[in-house]
Amino acid sequence: MQILFLEYPPCSTCQKAKKWLDEHHVSYVSRHIKENNPSAEELKAWHQKSGLPLKRFFNTSGVLYKSMALKDKLPSMTEEEQFELLSTDGMLVKRPIIVADSFVLVGFKEKEWEEALL
Repeated sequence: MQILFLEYPPCSTCQKAKKWLDEHHVSYVSRHIKENNPSAEELKAWHQKSGLPLKRFFNTSGVLYKSMALKDKLPSMTEEEQFELLSTDGMLVKRPIIVADSFVLVGFKEKEWEEALL
């Protein structure tokens, strides 16, 4: 199983998730979410595969999300507009993200990761 691990290396949650992957001998390809931001097409595919609400892909605790007042703007935006917005800056995207052949995990929830990866 090929696993893509999207991370922002300075993020403490991403560091914890990476440590968890290494400790459990899960092999992955790492991608810096800020330097190599996901495209709108990638985000659409991942969103569909995840089964999650699109809002879960937003880093709602991030400085950029708050400074852009997205909490108030997102409800009136179309999905297409939200995908385009997410694709403009990796700091808007919730991380870490695991992309595998048959599933996508957003954020680090150890129990979820255990069930999907071990």
